[in-house]
Amino acid sequence: MNEWVDVLSFFLIALGGSFCIIGGIGLIRMPDFFTRLHAASVIETLGAGFLIFGMLLQSGVSLISIKLLFIALLVFFTSPTATHALARAAVVKGVQYFKKKDE
Repeated sequence: MNEWVDVLSFFLIALGGSFCIIGGIGLIRMPDFFTRLHAASVIETLGAGFLIFGMLLQSGVSLISIKLLFIALLVFFTSPTATHALARAAVVKGVQYFKKKDE
């Protein structure tokens, strides 16, 4: 049973790391503020979620798992709020959306 937990946690940590790497590349390649903001929110939510869940499986039932759950709750509540606040501020400020060249 312990081997399955190790394999599953390795898979989740690798998946979270790959989400972060792919999202970071997307963050660099996106054309405007709003698409970059979307890429950053996906990185933080999915990447951090998979990484924390993989670490949670490795920690077992202990004080560390409680701390990881608190970190997960903090990330999942503050990330969408911060993303929404940044997008709202950009709309109020008048940041332009991306337009294709043929439009």
